[in-house]
Amino acid sequence: MSNYVELFRHLDALLVKNRQFWQFMPFAERDFVWHQNLPFCQWLSGLDDSQLQLLSHDMSALTTALMPWISDAEALTQLSNKIKPLTRTQRTVPQGLDSGIPGRKWQQIIAFNEVLPPLGLPWLEWCAGKGYLGRVLAASHQHSVTSLEWQSQLCIDGELAAKQLGLAINFIHADAFSSESDNAITTHQHAVALHACGDLHVSLLQRVAANKGAAVSISPCCYHLIHQSHYQPMSAIAKTSPLVLSKHDLRLPLQETVTAGNRVKQLRFVEVSFRLGFDLLQREIGQTETYLSVPNVQKALLNQGFEAFCLWAAAKRGVDLPENIDFDKWLRQGEKRFAIIERMELVRQLFRRPLEIWLALDRVCFLEEQGYKVVLGTFCDKPITPRNLLIHAERRKMA
Repeated sequence: MSNYVELFRHLDALLVKNRQFWQFMPFAERDFVWHQNLPFCQWLSGLDDSQLQLLSHDMSALTTALMPWISDAEALTQLSNKIKPLTRTQRTVPQGLDSGIPGRKWQQIIAFNEVLPPLGLPWLEWCAGKGYLGRVLAASHQHSVTSLEWQSQLCIDGELAAKQLGLAINFIHADAFSSESDNAITTHQHAVALHACGDLHVSLLQRVAANKGAAVSISPCCYHLIHQSHYQPMSAIAKTSPLVLSKHDLRLPLQETVTAGNRVKQLRFVEVSFRLGFDLLQREIGQTETYLSVPNVQKALLNQGFEAFCLWAAAKRGVDLPENIDFDKWLRQGEKRFAIIERMELVRQLFRRPLEIWLALDRVCFLEEQGYKVVLGTFCDKPITPRNLLIHAERRKMA
C-alpha cells in the first residue's frame, strides 16, 4: 500500500468525521448551523472584523483558534503540510518568450516548467490556449510540442507566435472531450496541463492511462466544472469513501481569501447583504425556507439602494412583492446575516486545503493503480497561485 493511499485514508476519515463543519451551504442558512453548540457560536460572534481578517489570512492562527472547538483541527493542518515543495531546476529561456503573457501567468509557467523532470520526450500540451506553456517547453527542452486547443482562433494565434519565435510547436484544433483528441495522445510522450479545469484534466489522466502514455504532469483546477451533478471518484480507494461531494462542495478549495482594498470589501459587503436581505424577504413572502439565488448584478444598481435591488431581483426571479415593505428592516437582517455567514465561511476555510489534497490524492491513487510512479507536491508559492499542487506520473517501466 502506497504512502499516498495511507494519507488519503487519514484525510478521508477526518473530512467525514468533521463534515458538519464544512459540508453545508452557508448562504442557505438563516443562522449558525452549529446552534446547538452555543459557546462555539458565541465565540464566533465575538470575533471583530480585524480578528476575522487576521484568521482568514493566517492558516496557522486559524488552526490554533479552532482547536478548542474542532478537536481534529491540528491533525487536518498537519496532514495538509505533508505535501512538500517539489525540487526546482532553474532553466534559462530565451528573451521574448513572455510576449503577451500576463506577469503572474508567466511566473506560474516558469515554476511549472522548473519542476518537470527532463525525460527526453516530445510534449503534449492539453487545453493549450495560445500555447504559452508550450513555448517554454519547446525552448528549454529542445523537444517538439503538440498543443491541443478547441478554440480555433487561439490555435491560429498560437501557431503565428510559435512561427515568429522559431519554436517547434504544432497546434491541433480539437475538443478535449472528443474521440478525435485521442489521436493526439501517444505512448512515447509527456503530457502536461497547467490549470486545466475539472473534467478536462480528468479526461487527460484517463486517456493517458488508457493509451499507456509514458508520463503526465498536471496542476488541477476548478474541480467543480464537471458534467455530473456530483463528484465521480477516480480511484478504487476514493470510491469506498462515504463522502458525496456536490458542485458546491467542490468549490471550497477555490475559495482562497485574498487581500482586498477597502473599496472592494465595502462593495462586497453591500452586494452580499443585499442578496441575503432579499432572500429573507422572499422567504417571508413565499412562506418557504428555500434559498433563492439571483443573477449577477451590475454594480451600478447597488448605488441605487436596497429597495431598487429588491425590485430588480424580484422581477428577475418572478417574486411578487407586496406594498408597504419595510425595506430598512430586511436590509438590517441581511447585514446581520452577512456577519454570520462570514464566520461560518471562516470555519470552512480550515477544510479548504485538506479537501483539495483529498481530490488530488484521488487522482494520484488512480494513476498508481494504472501502473504509474507518482509524485504529488507544490510547484510554486501560494502568492503566485493558490492552485499550486502538481501531480507528476511516469509509467513504471520508465521510472
